[in-house]
Amino acid sequence: MIEAMPLLLFGVVFLLLMLGYPVSFTLGGVAVIMGLATFGFNFFNLLPLRIWGIMTNYVLIAVPLFIFMGVMLEKSGLAEELLETMALLFGKIRGGLAISVVVVGAMLAASTGIVGATVVTMGLLSLPTMLKRGYDPPLATGTISASGTLGQIIPPSIVLVLLGSVMNVSVGDMFMGAVFPGLALVVMYLLWILIISYLKPEVAPAMPSEELKRFRGKEAFRKIFQAFLLPSILVVAVLGSIFAGIASPTEAAAVGALGATLLTMGRKRFSIPTLKAVMLETTHLTSMVFIILVGATAFGLVFRGMGGDHYLTELIIGANLSPGLFLALVMVVIFIAGFFIDFIEITFIIIPVVVPIFEQMHVNLLWLGILFAMNLQTSFLTPPFGFALFYLKGVAPPQITTTHIYRGIIPFIIIQLIGLLLVILFPELATWLPEVVFGS
Repeated sequence: MIEAMPLLLFGVVFLLLMLGYPVSFTLGGVAVIMGLATFGFNFFNLLPLRIWGIMTNYVLIAVPLFIFMGVMLEKSGLAEELLETMALLFGKIRGGLAISVVVVGAMLAASTGIVGATVVTMGLLSLPTMLKRGYDPPLATGTISASGTLGQIIPPSIVLVLLGSVMNVSVGDMFMGAVFPGLALVVMYLLWILIISYLKPEVAPAMPSEELKRFRGKEAFRKIFQAFLLPSILVVAVLGSIFAGIASPTEAAAVGALGATLLTMGRKRFSIPTLKAVMLETTHLTSMVFIILVGATAFGLVFRGMGGDHYLTELIIGANLSPGLFLALVMVVIFIAGFFIDFIEITFIIIPVVVPIFEQMHVNLLWLGILFAMNLQTSFLTPPFGFALFYLKGVAPPQITTTHIYRGIIPFIIIQLIGLLLVILFPELATWLPEVVFGS
């Protein structure tokens, strides 16, 4: 009966989550109730110390700073200028608009890392244009949704910060390890668009030549230069300072927050109401992340107090699962969980439970963290609760149905799973760069 208690704890939490109860209060509430019933009041003397440890974690300060940077950049109009310029730059190619969306999605991912802001911005600006130019609705919506999720894997990414903290892996190493997998996804997205545009020209036509005539000469060069220069400076300032060893991820996040503010000022979009709106949204998102983290800490304390980690370890070892089979099992569980709960919940519920087992199996935690990040990226696209799908549906024109969006994301989910498989088969994609640069 005692051995079944950790499983009962998990079962109650997932049942309540499926019924729609708030994540943080479900994790914390169930943990406290079952902890009191099992151990009494004295067991929770440890909980304030655990929460204090979260509040004083220097690495986690990067979370509100990166959120501030992303929200501020959204207000600067950078995404709008990027989309307009890229659309005209690639307009002559079949699928040029879709290609521009992927390129802008990658650049915004490297500049902001905020999925919701990216999907909403690109949905508002590019989806009406793509539909007007005769794009197939599933291809248009799938491209926008998938490109928006690149912020989950391309650094600086909040999920990489959280995973690094939970797994006790250097966030700088995580950022460096995610570079090649993130670029590989971008390349596969572009290849898919080029292939489908070649096989079915009617689903992704080129832009009319008349519209491209005004985008020539010196004006074209100036627009391209401005569109690429500003985000490039910010990316170099944030990621370059980390990769060069000049700044820690937290310090680089502060540089990014300041840089985004100066960029908004330079574009004459800064005002006190804008700053207030950015600060309110940053506070809201940061509070959401940290209250879930507090609930997950209470959950983890009770789960370990019940011996859940030892029980699971013995269960896995007793089943004689190889590291490869256990990895496959965990990847499937995370992928399925992504259909119903978001990446923050998975990060704080599932990851802390399985990481100690992987450590006993001597699995490279950096490689494992990148695999987790790529798998968690799919949770934004998988119905019924894929947040990128909700974001896009909220700003899509009336003629775009939920079916269009669901059909559109299927090829991109498959591409993401192929990318995940490639990193599993070739761990060097995630480990080579950090080893060369940091000697990790």
